[in-house]
Amino acid sequence: MVWSVTGRSAIVHRSLVVLTTVLFGVLLYWTFFRAPLEAVMGIVQKIFYLHVPAAIAMQMLYVASGVASILVLWNGSKRADAVAVGAAEIGVVMSVCVLLSGPLWARKAWGHYWEWEPRLTLTLVLTLLFMAYTALRAFGGSDALTRKIAAGIAIAGIPAIYLVRVSVELWRGTHPRVVWTGGLVDPDMRIAFGVGIAAFVGLAGLLVWERIRLELAARALDELALDASARYDLDDE
Repeated sequence: MVWSVTGRSAIVHRSLVVLTTVLFGVLLYWTFFRAPLEAVMGIVQKIFYLHVPAAIAMQMLYVASGVASILVLWNGSKRADAVAVGAAEIGVVMSVCVLLSGPLWARKAWGHYWEWEPRLTLTLVLTLLFMAYTALRAFGGSDALTRKIAAGIAIAGIPAIYLVRVSVELWRGTHPRVVWTGGLVDPDMRIAFGVGIAAFVGLAGLLVWERIRLELAARALDELALDASARYDLDDE
């Protein structure tokens, strides 16, 4: 059964679209017109309000993909498999946002775009892991073995996400910890950050919703094609 947008689902979907659009408008306004300039980094610090929310959304999506993959291995749920695929693919999109915005901030903070410090390195590894997942699902076929191998890859991402979160504390990386060390001292900074999280999580939810619908629709079409082919073969006999 395709996850359709009709009736009550359509209302929820449209509401989420409107809410996410409004949140991004508020985010841009609060980031560039309300949140003050940071004393050391100046306007470059405003990348924070996009970079960190994208990273949070990325981690949430990868966890969702891993949990859904556990269900796939447990009971072979097609809906859980569609969730795993959708969350992984949109998670990769968020990863790209993180890996593109981070170096712009790093150039000002460290004097260069990239540093092989723990959090950056682990984020890159995590992104490559889920890129491998999406490539396998896109080109490896739709048989049960491929789904199980891909599920194992997604599940392996769960401990990797934990390491990304604690890497700075465990290995004393140079990645900033402004959120947890009181760096957002101004209330407008905290508002911009909170709105940013809500906006990126809402966008991620919308994109995953659409991706799940496409995945389930594609599988329904495949099943119809197989059924039609089987009936055609029977008619020939």
